Amino acid sequence: MKKYKNIIAILLIVSPLLCIAQISVNQDRLEERITDLAQFGIQENGETERVAFSDADIAAQQWVIKQLKAIDIETHIDYAGNVIGTRKGTKPNMKPISFGSHIDRVPQGGNYDGCVGSMASLEVLKVLDENNVKTKHPLEIIIFSNEEGGVVGSRAIAGHLKESAFGVKNSTGYTIGEGMMRLGGDTTRLAEVARKKGDVAAFLELHIEQGGTLEKENLEIGIVQGIVGLKWWDVEFNGFANHAGTTPMNARKDALLAASKFILAVNEVATSFDGAQVATVGRISAEPGAPNVIPGYVVTSLEIRDISSEVIEKVYTAIEKRAEEISAESGVEIIFKKLDTTADPAIMDSTIQSAIEKSVQSLELSYKSMPSGAGHDAQDMALIAPTGMIFVPSKNGISHSPKEYTSAIDMANGANVLLQTILALDKKLK
Repeated sequence: MKKYKNIIAILLIVSPLLCIAQISVNQDRLEERITDLAQFGIQENGETERVAFSDADIAAQQWVIKQLKAIDIETHIDYAGNVIGTRKGTKPNMKPISFGSHIDRVPQGGNYDGCVGSMASLEVLKVLDENNVKTKHPLEIIIFSNEEGGVVGSRAIAGHLKESAFGVKNSTGYTIGEGMMRLGGDTTRLAEVARKKGDVAAFLELHIEQGGTLEKENLEIGIVQGIVGLKWWDVEFNGFANHAGTTPMNARKDALLAASKFILAVNEVATSFDGAQVATVGRISAEPGAPNVIPGYVVTSLEIRDISSEVIEKVYTAIEKRAEEISAESGVEIIFKKLDTTADPAIMDSTIQSAIEKSVQSLELSYKSMPSGAGHDAQDMALIAPTGMIFVPSKNGISHSPKEYTSAIDMANGANVLLQTILALDKKLK
């Protein structure tokens, strides 16, 4: 009799755990949510425009709030315009496990960037509600405001949004300050949004890869090791504008020619190092801009990205040295002007990476660890909380385009990894 009592006791302990392990997201419902969200900002051509602070953005946020309240999630908009929803835990004094992404888009963007992570987070809460699964930690969904315009909402939560950013306008014509107010925020109380280290037990973000690595390697999940840092410069080339017909080739100080050599040098330097670093010149302007005048003044951009600040500095130093050589050969002065648009690399928490990996393995999905070449809200959240990111494939590596696409099965795979990782962290974290 004692033997049977022991077996029953074990079953009572194990059964609820098995039930939790077996629950999964509803793939059809998740895909439907993506389609429903795309209706906010839909155009006559069938594509969606939903830049942050637009009427479509506001309407989409209100729709998300309605979905959350339908499953009894306490929801509000914070002073930075973020949508915050909280599901109570059985131990309310515990710090929340937070997760989410964004629903604003770049102009002429697609339906999946940010939206997959946001709708998957909503689906996770719905599944937990349907299955009456209780967690010890409170669970917090965050739909960040204006991610595409400078990770504004997450930067505010991390306490790094400066008042100097309030005057920056996006394509809607509204400034960041005006936009936050439109969303229901309050710039005069922004300091109240900032959180300290330890206020959040963990943060997770599911996102489309926005690249082609997973699809190329026929993998289902990417476990993000870290998010690249980036630094920007304006590079000025001061030559001498002169008559194109009367100035001999060997007597010119052609700023555009020097800039052209510089652009080639940037590519040569970036590819000369082992690793995944990238360096890009994406913008160039030349003056006076007449076909019969030698360009006397040119400005180009320079962006360098890598998961290591040391590597970024090493690449920059090598580019700067090549610029000095070009300047000496051409007689054109080259000046680097660092811009205040830098972002430091963010390494994802090893404990959370391990939890994600175990969840992926339990679901028998293929995966790899990889860096993120794009910035995300998780980059700022990593400043205040242990953070992890989950990637799912992007068709043909396309993003920030109406042709952006991630299949329903890939979205569901990512959402199930998110679900199981949350449940695992709820057991593991104090």
